[in-house]
Amino acid sequence: HLGLRASRSDDVIFTDTPVPPSATDGLHAPASPVPMDPAFLAWNSLGLAALYLGVAAAARDWLVGFLGERTPSALGRPLATLPRFQTAVGEIEAALTGADDLVDALALRVDAGDESVAGHPAIAKLIATRAAIGAVGQAVELVGNNALTRKNPLERHYRDVLCARVHTPQDDSILSAAGRSALAAALSDTTTTTTTTGAS
Repeated sequence: HLGLRASRSDDVIFTDTPVPPSATDGLHAPASPVPMDPAFLAWNSLGLAALYLGVAAAARDWLVGFLGERTPSALGRPLATLPRFQTAVGEIEAALTGADDLVDALALRVDAGDESVAGHPAIAKLIATRAAIGAVGQAVELVGNNALTRKNPLERHYRDVLCARVHTPQDDSILSAAGRSALAAALSDTTTTTTTTGAS
């Protein structure tokens, strides 16, 4: 709704198209839900993280080009030569690089079958999408009115990256799950310590 205006999400209804049971996979009775495959959940989060980091990278690239070309007459040199803009672009670069590296490292661990990172991809999605939204927002602030001009792609990148907030898993559910997991682990450690102490 905010971006990706050309995408379609229509319902596709098949009629008179029988499908033999042998050609289906993962079907189950509505009353007996099957747990989601952990690898699927991991790749859903990592894929979304990569998508929005890509949007932010495109915005960063446009920003760098704009700052290199924009030469106010009162300044007589490109905006890219000013320390303020150099530092701001450095902040954007640091945020996106850190998020990119996190997503890449987790993807390798998921591919290797590391079960210890089961809940980490959702947290990586939160970190990456916050970095992406922050980076594009900072680019918009640096550019000013030109950032919101329809002829410049930064306006579209800003709309697109905001869609990260409504893509499942959303931040509140990620944080709730992470909090429950951390508290359960702490309680488990406390119970184990108490039991061990009592036994001794």
